[in-house]
Amino acid sequence: MPRRPAVKHSRVGGVWVAAVVFAFVLLLLLIFVLQNGQRAEVSFLGAHGTLPMGVALLLAAVFGVLLVALPGTARIVQLRMLGRRPGTQPGDPAGSGPTPPSTTGIARVPLPPRPTREDG
Repeated sequence: MPRRPAVKHSRVGGVWVAAVVFAFVLLLLLIFVLQNGQRAEVSFLGAHGTLPMGVALLLAAVFGVLLVALPGTARIVQLRMLGRRPGTQPGDPAGSGPTPPSTTGIARVPLPPRPTREDG
């Protein structure tokens, strides 16, 4: 029996899989919203209103994700900018480049070496 050649994965195939997964997640969200249609009172910064319970919960989840994603994105950008400085590339030998400043305001203190199994 002849062996079939291996098929390489393509970007279009990856986009197709992502689209199918996204459609499935949207279907689950739609079912969630439709099953949680009772009204909920919502107050935010002095504004008052009513929303379907499913919509209110989805909005709360989206705001929670944004609350976590924004500081994380800022930190990633900060680290990328730090990595682009001369002498701070990952392949540089230790001590060859400048020490990045502490973002917490606390002085960096070198840690003692970890004990190995031979140390007991």
